[in-house]
Amino acid sequence: MAGDSTARPRETTQRPPDPAPGGLPAEVTSFVGRREELAALAGLLAGARLVTVTGPGGVGKSRLALRAAARAAGAFPDGAWLVEVSPVQDPLLLGHAVLEALQLTDGTARPPLDILAERLTGHRLLIVLDGCEHLVAACAELADALLRAVPGLRVLATSRSALRSAGEHLLTLAPLPVGPGAPPDAVRLFADRARAVLPSFELTPATTEGIAQLCHRLDGIPLAVELAAGRLRALSVEQITARLDDRFRLLTGGARTALPRHQTLRTTIGWSHELCTVQERLLWARLSVFAGGFDLEAAEYVCAGEGIEPDEMLDLLAELVDKSVALREDGPFGVRFRLLDTLRDYGGQWLRAAGDEQRLLRRHRDWYLGVATWGEVEWFGPRQAETAERTGLAHPNLRAALEFCLAEPGEEQLALLLAGTLWFYWVGCGHLGEGRHWLDRALALDPEPTEARAKALWVTGYMATLQGDLGSARPALEECRRQALDTGDDRALAYAVHRQGCAALIGDDPVRAAELFEEALWHYRTIGELNSNVLMAMFELGIAYLFQGDQESGALWLGQVRELCEEHGEQWAYAYALYALAYSHWLNGDIRLARSCARESVRLNHLFHDLLGIVLAIDLLALLETEPAGPGRPGDLREARVLQGAAHRIWQAVGKPFFGSRTFNGPHRDCEQRARAGLTEQELADLFECGARLDLNAAVYRALGGGHPDDPRVQSGPCPPPPAPEPSPVRNSRRNS
Repeated sequence: MAGDSTARPRETTQRPPDPAPGGLPAEVTSFVGRREELAALAGLLAGARLVTVTGPGGVGKSRLALRAAARAAGAFPDGAWLVEVSPVQDPLLLGHAVLEALQLTDGTARPPLDILAERLTGHRLLIVLDGCEHLVAACAELADALLRAVPGLRVLATSRSALRSAGEHLLTLAPLPVGPGAPPDAVRLFADRARAVLPSFELTPATTEGIAQLCHRLDGIPLAVELAAGRLRALSVEQITARLDDRFRLLTGGARTALPRHQTLRTTIGWSHELCTVQERLLWARLSVFAGGFDLEAAEYVCAGEGIEPDEMLDLLAELVDKSVALREDGPFGVRFRLLDTLRDYGGQWLRAAGDEQRLLRRHRDWYLGVATWGEVEWFGPRQAETAERTGLAHPNLRAALEFCLAEPGEEQLALLLAGTLWFYWVGCGHLGEGRHWLDRALALDPEPTEARAKALWVTGYMATLQGDLGSARPALEECRRQALDTGDDRALAYAVHRQGCAALIGDDPVRAAELFEEALWHYRTIGELNSNVLMAMFELGIAYLFQGDQESGALWLGQVRELCEEHGEQWAYAYALYALAYSHWLNGDIRLARSCARESVRLNHLFHDLLGIVLAIDLLALLETEPAGPGRPGDLREARVLQGAAHRIWQAVGKPFFGSRTFNGPHRDCEQRARAGLTEQELADLFECGARLDLNAAVYRALGGGHPDDPRVQSGPCPPPPAPEPSPVRNSRRNS
């Protein structure tokens, strides 16, 4: 699979980040019945390129699609991958969501559809678009474009309505059969869920008839059956049926135009809602503001107050889990929760009816602004890798918070602040394209010269520079600088000057770049700033001196970066410093140290999925392969050419190769000249193509000198990394999301 250009995404049979045993989500591992539908869907997937499973909410479309994808994955050499569409509200972000799900991180400014078409070409894979009904047109456009561009692609969608795209094959999923002579699938589903609530529950001839009658009353809709089974903790099957009859009489008088199955589902959800306590209903409604998963701390902050005390939250949430309203998921940072989309929609209707939606959305926004702010602080320290993972878990909710700020009048400054504060995630974790999407929208809404706008401007300029888009970077940074001078914002001035130095460095003016970096570091010292950005300025100043031929000054600054990184446990800036140190050692003729530092740079950048850092170091390693390995041991030109091919593939996802810079292109140019002097044209082409076929993980481990891709251990050599991060004291409170 073309990774980030390259990395293999998690398989569709996972619903990240919490795969159940066997790699399947819990909902799929407990899959009941549907043998005929599963066989029919498998047949469609074998022959059709676009298949959409349609049906009403709660009928089990997602489970059927995921089970079919799991069974079909073996027919797709490049895997089957899940894209959860339901949390995505902005159709312009659909392509970014697909890139993220496939781990095809791309730092360029190109449209996501173009990137996907390019990266997936030549591969055979299955993509599951789950929950498309609110973005039908966007999903249809994406599926159509990708299927035309990628012959080896198959798309399986789930939606309450058809995509109506060319070549679409539909499988309409009906509720489970009920009534006399029907297969007992609905009864077995009830029994399966009943055991989760009441472990002693047994299906006996005496209980089967009553359960069958109940399932018949529920029209065999799986979600309705599950909700009913969730009541067994307090009621018998007969009591559930009796109360359900009462609820039918009470609630079926509305929405006469709705389909009967939709009425039944809404009635069943309403019945389940009515059987909750007042506080449980209130929490259900308030939890609807979360997009995707959340943890207990997030629920306590957002949902407590005005009827729910914080210390009641755990018990109330546990009750909603017991009643199958909320799902519990275990992960690396502890327990998380989420609502099924149908139940989230229902809770949202109650929240709007109560007139409390805006207040809860603001509290949600405030929490995730705190997540971003704390992540920015934690980024400078020993928990950078954990911060990256936590922020990734919060990504759907961060999107929702940004969307709220951009849509709600008066929230524009907070949109600028939130999008700018997430610079560490956009830049350090491979989301440049999406970061610029949010920042461009926010900057267009409010031109007021505030601190938030200044930060958004320098972050935008920084990301545009990394993409090689100096035409956009320079105006943004100049505006930030002018505003900082006009308003006396010393911090913004330091960052603007710093990032102008980056633009000069990439623009092949290392002398001017060094002047700007020196000025920026003076500003940073004056205001007492010390973080990853400051360390990056030191690294950039060091390499600017190296590009000028001043190895002594360059080594001095790089040594300072290394000392500060080791002191603070910083790894991201350290990885870049190692790249520059490797370059310095190469200039001094110490190939062993150069190779060791460059490999460690690759390894650390791979932890953060920072493609720019990875590809710079791999290109340098290619040059180092051309150097003699010792007396009578010539360099390996063949391996050098393979690494150049691997780097070329990654550059396609980063942006302009070497940012379009002649100075940064130096190692690649020297390597190519040496390879051409010792290899035939055919060898050059074949070896380059061999490297270009490597996905990201394969390229990284090849650059590291071998090793199994699943083995994270790498020999560090004489360039040890900074101290390993200590376990977080909040490890058991899974991410602030």
